[in-house]
Amino acid sequence: MNNPVDLSKYNNDWYKKEIGASRLKQMVWYCINVLFFISPILPGSGIKRFFLRAFGAKVGEGVVLKPSINIKYPWKLTIGDHSWIGERVWIDNLALVEIGKNVCVSQGALLLTGNHDFTRMDFDLIVKKIVLEDGVWIGAKAMVCPGVICESHAVLAAGSIATQNLESYKIYQGNPAICVKERMVSE
Repeated sequence: MNNPVDLSKYNNDWYKKEIGASRLKQMVWYCINVLFFISPILPGSGIKRFFLRAFGAKVGEGVVLKPSINIKYPWKLTIGDHSWIGERVWIDNLALVEIGKNVCVSQGALLLTGNHDFTRMDFDLIVKKIVLEDGVWIGAKAMVCPGVICESHAVLAAGSIATQNLESYKIYQGNPAICVKERMVSE
């Protein structure tokens, strides 16, 4: 039999004080995100880079931002030079997400910085930053979980889920993702 849960003990305090922006800024960003990022109508990256920078993101040169991407909080986002964010990518960044140079985050990938502590009655929110170092490739419909560091040139294969750090120059696959082979990179 299930234990009854007292929902009055749910702790939502983190959300109220750790967002890092005023309610007005959050609301304006929400509208811009819907109109210019989530919408598939605007294909160009230039206006998207402008809006991300205007809302506090650190965005390098030559960053490609494809249509239909969803970014929760740009003020908690860094994207290095010549990185690529594919269609339908969701950056659910309750905590900082750092994307290095020459990174590819493929179509439908999810970068998830938050989760809940299911062992506690108050279901506390747990947030941890994600780091994708230079040269990382996150495959289509793959997921990177809170607190994961993908070291230089690591690959997370399509549909895989990274629950632990990925080592440099290794290819990971599965759920949970495990190392399946070395990544060989030619000049």
